[in-house]
Amino acid sequence: MKKIMLLLVFLPTLLLAQHSIEGTFSPAKDFTYAFVYKSNPTGSIYMDRAKVDDNGHFKIELDSTSTTGIYKIVYGIPQQDHNFDLIYNGKEDVVLEFSLTDGLEFKESNENKLWASYTNSIEMINRAISNFYTQQSEDQEAFKDIFKTLNETQEAFELASKNAMVSVFIQANQPYIPETYEDVSTYSKNLKNSYLKNVDFSNPLLQSSEFLSDRVMAYVFGMTPSPTEAFYKQQIDNLTSYIGPENSEIKMVLLQAVWNNMVQIEESGVANYIADTYLLDLAKKENNDMLLRQLNIYKNTALGTVARDFPIEVNKSGKKVKSSLHALNAAEHYVLVFWSSECSHCLTELPQVRDMVDQMPKNKVKVVAYGLEDNDVNWKKEIQNYPDFIQVLGVGKWDNFITDIYGIEATPTYFVLDKDKKIIAKPQSLLELKTFLNTL
Repeated sequence: MKKIMLLLVFLPTLLLAQHSIEGTFSPAKDFTYAFVYKSNPTGSIYMDRAKVDDNGHFKIELDSTSTTGIYKIVYGIPQQDHNFDLIYNGKEDVVLEFSLTDGLEFKESNENKLWASYTNSIEMINRAISNFYTQQSEDQEAFKDIFKTLNETQEAFELASKNAMVSVFIQANQPYIPETYEDVSTYSKNLKNSYLKNVDFSNPLLQSSEFLSDRVMAYVFGMTPSPTEAFYKQQIDNLTSYIGPENSEIKMVLLQAVWNNMVQIEESGVANYIADTYLLDLAKKENNDMLLRQLNIYKNTALGTVARDFPIEVNKSGKKVKSSLHALNAAEHYVLVFWSSECSHCLTELPQVRDMVDQMPKNKVKVVAYGLEDNDVNWKKEIQNYPDFIQVLGVGKWDNFITDIYGIEATPTYFVLDKDKKIIAKPQSLLELKTFLNTL
C-alpha cells in the first residue's frame, strides 16, 4: 500500500514530464496530417501522426519514451521537400506556426526560438557584409563596425545557449571574422577556407540534422559560380579531411548525398572519383551492399563510359560467328536495348525503333537487342520481326550477370553508343530515344 501511495504522489510529476509538439498550418485547407519522425545520423524513424483540423491545428503527444534530439515534421509529399526540423530537449513543449507563404515560426520552445533568433540575426549581419562589398566600399571603420557586431552577436548567442542543445549548432555556425580589413577577394577566400572549421562531425545531434547536410552541400556546390572538375575533387578531399578518419558512418552518408547530386548534374567524372577514392571502401566497411551495387552500376553506365562487353553472335555469309559488343564495326552508332518477348511495352516500342532506324542512312545506327528471357521459345518467334537487329539471348531474365552490370530494372531500357561503344545517351523513353537519334 505504501508503494502505491508513493506512486500516486509522484504521478502528477510523471504526467507533467510528458510534452507535445503542437502547431498551426496555414492555409489550413492545404494540410491534412502532420507526421513526426525522430532523426538519426543515417535517416529517420516514424514516431506518430496527427490529423490537421479545419483550423489548421495539430497536436502530437510525446510520452516518456520520446528521447531528446532532432525531430522532423513532415506535412506533405514528396516528404523530402515538405518537412522541417526542430529540437526537442525533453523539458518543454514545442509550439509552432507554419505558413506556406511566411515559413516557420516557433511560439514556444526556448531551444528553437533561440536558434531562429540567432539565424535571423546572423542573416541580417551577412546582408550588411554583402552590401558593404557590393558598394565597393573601402571604409575601414565601417568594416570594423560590421564585424564587431558580428563577433558580439556570436558571443552573445553562445553565452545564451550555454548548456542548451542548440549550442552545438551555434558553435558549428561560428562565422569567419577577419582581424583587419580585407578586400572582397581575400575575405571570400578566407570565408570558404574556414566554412567547415568549427563543425564537429562526430556530434550525434549535428549528424542527425539537416544543418550538417546543408552546410556540406553549400561547401561543395555553393562556393564558386563556375566549378570545374578539379575544384569539386579538391572540395571533396577537404571535406573528408574535416570529417576525419573515425567518423566513417556519417562520412558515408554525406559523401553519398554529394555523389547523388553529382549524378543528377551529370558530373560523372567527379561521381566516379568519389566512389573510387572513398565511397566504395566505406560501403564495404559498413556492409552496405545496396550502395555498392548502386555505385558499380553507375560506373558501368555513366555517360562517356565504354559499355561493358558481352558475347554475341553475328551473321556472316549466312553463318553464325561468335563475336562481342566491342568487336562490332557495322555502324557509326548503336542502340543497345534490353527487352523481353513477354513485355507488352517492348512489343509496342520495338517495331517503332525498327521503323525509325530503317529510315536512317545505312550503317548510321545498328540495334543490339538483348532479350531477357526465362527460355528461348517466345524469343525465337518474336525476333523474326527484326531481321536487321543483332539479337542476344539473356537466359535467366533478371538473374543475369549482364542485367546486373547494366542495372536493368525495367524493360525496355535504352542506351546509345558511339562507334567505340562509349555510352553517349541513356534515353528514359522511346520519345527521348527518337529525339536523340534525330540529332545524329
